[in-house]
Amino acid sequence: MTNFSEVTVTAFRGPGAEPFTDAIAGLRITVFREFPYLYDGSPEYEREYLSRYFGCPESIVVLAREGGEVVGASTGIPLDAGEPEFRAPFENAGHDVSAFFYFGESVLLPRLRGRGIGHRFFDEREAHTRRLKRFTHCAFCAVERPADHPRRPHGYRPHNAFWTKRGYTRQPALRTAFTWQDLDESAPSPKPMVFWTRRL
Repeated sequence: MTNFSEVTVTAFRGPGAEPFTDAIAGLRITVFREFPYLYDGSPEYEREYLSRYFGCPESIVVLAREGGEVVGASTGIPLDAGEPEFRAPFENAGHDVSAFFYFGESVLLPRLRGRGIGHRFFDEREAHTRRLKRFTHCAFCAVERPADHPRRPHGYRPHNAFWTKRGYTRQPALRTAFTWQDLDESAPSPKPMVFWTRRL
């Protein structure tokens, strides 16, 4: 447990974070409305999505809390227990899926960014992965939007430099698509995503 000037960061095995379901769901909906995800989420979908993490004894959920409020969250799960859309690119490329630990989201309220909490999220998940002693790699994927996307904010910079400094490498050959509804869409549609990996 680490304190960032009244923000406390705590790691849970997945089932231990289940009491925070609604708080994490609300945070994901709020933060993922921002570019590049533009996610028009619903509490019902979020509860279903999070149940995969809460139901896996090897998963991790890292929470940042300010007072009693959940202000940040980060998740991880063995790739072979994750969604089929995320397993398929590795299976199709001939990788041993059981060797990869998959990092889900890292979401943090804007007012708390730039204080090292994002690094703590990665530190906690990487340490958890090493403790499990059956994984050789960590992986996550990120949505890729066109440079001329109409909702791209002026001066927007992706997190590529941050991820690279953490030791992750973009893997253009490992791609997938995940479906959600954008804020300006009338129905869900698949979004292109690319994986980043790091050898432990």
